[in-house]
Amino acid sequence: MFCSPSIRRSPAAIWPLLIGAIALASVLLAFAANSPGPNPRADYWSEVRQGVAGYTSVESRGHDVLIHNGGQNWRATRNGLVAGLGPWVLAVVLAALIGFYLIAGKDRLEESRSGIMLERFSRGERILHWSTATLFVLLALTGLSTLFGRAVLIPVFGQTGFAGYMQWGLWVHNVLGPIFLVGVLAEIVLWAKDNIPKRIDLDWFLKMGGMVGKGPRPHAEKENAGAKAWFWFMALAGIAVGVTGVILDFPIWGQARGTMQVSHLIHASVAILFVAASLGHIYMGTIGAEGTFEGMWRGRVDAVWAKQHQDLWYEEKMKERSPSE
Repeated sequence: MFCSPSIRRSPAAIWPLLIGAIALASVLLAFAANSPGPNPRADYWSEVRQGVAGYTSVESRGHDVLIHNGGQNWRATRNGLVAGLGPWVLAVVLAALIGFYLIAGKDRLEESRSGIMLERFSRGERILHWSTATLFVLLALTGLSTLFGRAVLIPVFGQTGFAGYMQWGLWVHNVLGPIFLVGVLAEIVLWAKDNIPKRIDLDWFLKMGGMVGKGPRPHAEKENAGAKAWFWFMALAGIAVGVTGVILDFPIWGQARGTMQVSHLIHASVAILFVAASLGHIYMGTIGAEGTFEGMWRGRVDAVWAKQHQDLWYEEKMKERSPSE
């Protein structure tokens, strides 16, 4: 049989190739046998991140766990979802109010003022309202500064100025929070009876209180459907931010870290919605409807305003008036 010279090999020429192959295989086997395998430190930290408790002389709750994964989840949600969507929520509500004002304009009195003044809120009610409202504004400013200050205020005031402001702002926020909760609870006790939802409130919503379109205005009691909706939202949101704020304010009660993290996310999320809804309340109480601000500032409103906005309450008040008034 014919073989090419380039392929044909003598038995003596094969031995060096065979010895070289055996040597290479031996080196590879030795390297595999001496390889470290999985990093034992990686396995250790993987176990640590499971949240298994260990031993510590510190008696505070949660200190026996070295790494809390919940902290990473909380930080990602706080800095991502809450801080990311919060400004958009406020901006959309503010833009909607501006658009509504430009389209519908101010809800002015349809008749000339009568000069007959009806008492709407007592002095004690007004003091409670404005005290709680002042606390709300201070808490909103300091709370939003805490959430968005790094992105908004540091470029304006610098790090030193922002640090000084927040040192004061955090103290104000933590001290005034529990007082605000007391104010909200007092308002619930005082005004809940005037804000019970009724069937006539549905018609008010359908007609937007008569501010849009033509036709007779919907009936309303002392508080119309819009005011009732704001009241109950204020009550629920105020309790939510107040209770979670107290939990964050006093960690000495032994709250777990998970409880604190969930409380903070609820606190921040509801607070943003609270501030957004308050913009609508402020709008209606100031430039939205003529004569409305007088009721809470002076305690009395003109009879024409009462007849236009709260006709059922107007009829009750006029019946109570003596003929000499």
